[in-house]
Amino acid sequence: MWRVRLQYISHQTERYSYLDGIRMALEGGCRWVQLRMKGVPYPDEDSMEIAFEAKRLCREHDAVFIIDDDVALVKQIHADGVHLGKNDMPISEARSILGQDFIIGGTANTFADVKAHYEAGADYIGCGPFRFTTTKRGLSPVLGLEGYRSIVEQMKAEGINLPIVAIGGITEQDVTDIMQTGVSGIAVSGAVLNADNPIEAMRRIGRFWE
Repeated sequence: MWRVRLQYISHQTERYSYLDGIRMALEGGCRWVQLRMKGVPYPDEDSMEIAFEAKRLCREHDAVFIIDDDVALVKQIHADGVHLGKNDMPISEARSILGQDFIIGGTANTFADVKAHYEAGADYIGCGPFRFTTTKRGLSPVLGLEGYRSIVEQMKAEGINLPIVAIGGITEQDVTDIMQTGVSGIAVSGAVLNADNPIEAMRRIGRFWE
């Protein structure tokens, strides 16, 4: 089973590009990167160039490289896997296209979502949002700590053993409390890019698992 403890989800700001963020996350010790470029069309020349360079950086740091949404691009450039949102291709269809050699993650907001993804063959769950976040549009209802505890308890009750990653507005200060809910890991984006020193911010977050 994949160990999903600390995941960086790409974003861009006025200061940093998608690749800047990925590079700094990797230099800060993160070993699981999801390339998410909302609003950028695939497969245009710029997005393909970013995807190939992101893959190269991840290989250089021995990190898992996941692409958001685009199953065809994952297969084309041989990324490690794909993450599918609630309005993207169904996980079962992605599995039939990619086979068993690629990682497939799915977005969940409820236990029913988790169970459906599990039955469809997902390898991990991105569960959220923890709180409101400006890096994603069309948010599902905020879960908070109690939401994670409830979902984890229901997973245990039904024997669903699947990594579940908390996502959505998570800050450095949230990590300890979130991990005490029983989730497998966390995903960060703005907590790194908005820090004064993104590399050091990622290092500090990663120390939770040392």
